[in-house]
Amino acid sequence: MKSASIIGAGLVGSLWAVYLSKAGYKVKIFERRSDLRQTDISAGKSINLALSDRGWKAFKTVGIEKEIATIAIPMFGRTMHSITGELTYQPYGQENQAIYSVSRAGINCKMMDIAEKVGDAEIFYNEKCINVDLENGIVFLENTITGKQSEVKSDLVFAADGAFSSVRYNSMQKLNLFNYSQRYIDDGYREILLPANEDGTYKLSNNSLHIWPRGRFMLIALPNEDGSFTCTLFMPFKNHEYSFDKLDNPTKVDLFFKKVFPDFYDLMPNIAEAWGNHPLSSLAIIRCYPWTYGKTALMGDAAHATVPFYGQGMNSGFEDCSVMWELLQKHDENWQDIFDEYQKLRKPDGDAIQDLSIYNYYVMRDYVGDPNFLLQKRFERKIEELYPEIYKPLYSQVTFSHIRYSEALKKGKEQEEYIKSIMKKHDIAKHFEQDTIDTFIHSIYAQKKEYDVG
Repeated sequence: MKSASIIGAGLVGSLWAVYLSKAGYKVKIFERRSDLRQTDISAGKSINLALSDRGWKAFKTVGIEKEIATIAIPMFGRTMHSITGELTYQPYGQENQAIYSVSRAGINCKMMDIAEKVGDAEIFYNEKCINVDLENGIVFLENTITGKQSEVKSDLVFAADGAFSSVRYNSMQKLNLFNYSQRYIDDGYREILLPANEDGTYKLSNNSLHIWPRGRFMLIALPNEDGSFTCTLFMPFKNHEYSFDKLDNPTKVDLFFKKVFPDFYDLMPNIAEAWGNHPLSSLAIIRCYPWTYGKTALMGDAAHATVPFYGQGMNSGFEDCSVMWELLQKHDENWQDIFDEYQKLRKPDGDAIQDLSIYNYYVMRDYVGDPNFLLQKRFERKIEELYPEIYKPLYSQVTFSHIRYSEALKKGKEQEEYIKSIMKKHDIAKHFEQDTIDTFIHSIYAQKKEYDVG
């Protein structure tokens, strides 16, 4: 029987096991950690994830979308909280378009269940990968509890072991001409769990992603199934008026939230007590190439780890699975051809979503509270509503379509320049006020037959 080894029982590794099983492979997954399902999982363990169309497509291809839907909470837009407590709402897309909040631990446990039940995969825990014979498909392991070393040979090896992949570090980075870069951004993050009300209800609207934009930093909140919110403060580590190094005691934490996030403080006046419940963490972008060698391939964060500000880290990893699956059909399981096209196809998209993620950080922390930016987004949504076949805003291209990330980035830059040029020449706000915006957009389209900017 055909065999495959997957390093890492995370989201991508667990999903890819289902795909491989569908292709007739016997799959073994080796995970460095203990079984997550046997530990006490509470909300706020990590940044909540936002599931969007690319992820759903990957689930639907192998028929597991209904199981994932049971743990996903739809968020139809962003709710921005000003420092004075004023709320501004911005839909993500057209009516009924949403991204879905899932806890990292919750979806990881669900995916491991699916890997075992649907993918018939065996998962071996506390097994650390210490090396891989890339050409011969041999994985060298060490048990983290007993210290016992072993080796497993299979037809294929897939490294889905995260941003700090042991396969990449111990094996691929030693290859001649292997390119690798690791870039930490200046900001870190700390998580805060906003509990539910005493009756289990939410303290904020649960069908929205909440953002407290403050220029150089921001706080966000995503809903959990139990009525709580996983909140994350992104802020400079140091060298700023507000930075993590200055919040070094409970009194300073308390004063900081009272001053900068007063409406959040009202919801959680004990914030200073909860401040130390989760560690201060860093964020990195990792780029490398090639992604494959011999019988081995990198997938997900092991190949293209990004920062979380476009909500596409998980989705891009899931898309690796659906793209690899399409190539498997195209090349009739000729893995040399599959691997070659996979890395050439996906590398530009991995780079693009990293660039987009950094860009969207500026959008979320700086621009979402800017009236001109909000007007621009409103204008774009109206154009898309009237001409959906030819215009799609950048966010919709990335989140609600399967357009390649690299193409979305290119088109997004072109159309943003075009939209801004229109807004400079015309009073768009006045057209909305006078209810003439539809007529105005139709007039532009009539004058510009080559209007296809999206």
